[in-house]
Amino acid sequence: MSQVRCALTIAGTDPSGGAGIQADLKTFQELKTYGMSVITSVVAQNTTGVRSVEHMPLSMIEDQLDAVIEDMPIHAVKTGMIASKPMMELIVKKLEQVDAPYVMDPVMVATSGDDLIDKEGRNFLRQYLLPLTTVVTPNIPEAEFLTGLSITTKEDMKGAAEYLVHEYGVDAALIKGGHLKGQAIDFLYDGKQMHSYAAERIDTKNTHGTGCTYAAAIAAYLGKDYPLPEAVKQAKAFVTAAITKSFELGKGNGPTNHWAVREVTERKITHES
Repeated sequence: MSQVRCALTIAGTDPSGGAGIQADLKTFQELKTYGMSVITSVVAQNTTGVRSVEHMPLSMIEDQLDAVIEDMPIHAVKTGMIASKPMMELIVKKLEQVDAPYVMDPVMVATSGDDLIDKEGRNFLRQYLLPLTTVVTPNIPEAEFLTGLSITTKEDMKGAAEYLVHEYGVDAALIKGGHLKGQAIDFLYDGKQMHSYAAERIDTKNTHGTGCTYAAAIAAYLGKDYPLPEAVKQAKAFVTAAITKSFELGKGNGPTNHWAVREVTERKITHES
């Protein structure tokens, strides 16, 4: 049996290469994980925003999923942009055939502020996809939408993580604190313990694709059988390095650097449980 660890991303595209499927596959490659992908939507976007979106027919999404599931080992699954309820219904059905950790990046709004998911899809996500999820990784605006709570403090972040676990049945919730001031601190609640992960905030606007990259890194480590708290710690180090060495590319929010982990040897991540 092959010892190669394989991760599947189900998401939309980014032709400029910084987010979506492209970011996920780059992350998997850097973490020595064989990356596979199912495209849900073709998104014409770049560092300045989204121009247009073309959703794949459900039959094509299903064929892509079946092609992977029937032929390849899957050690972790990560989802990004799933724009509609019918897509989610299909993915729920297919995930039930896969025995692997599932990381959900609840992509709802692009860094530029553009909506990427419709209202019906958001509601279905909360009711049916979250209960299947090993860990969900919302930023603060996404966590506010999912929970209906106002999040302005670290205590609010912890409360939102607990709410997602207890109210929606997700195994664990990672609330990312990039939108707050001060240290870049994230909170992971796994139903038993509250973990915190802190790194120094990096003064840059080049954060295009950070959410995709972070979630993909978690998936890669989970696929290698890392315990969830350690997988998040390693993924936090990976994305922190990627932001530290981010690129001055494009006219908007530039992309992170997926190979920075090779160059940044010291990434101070404080993990407390």
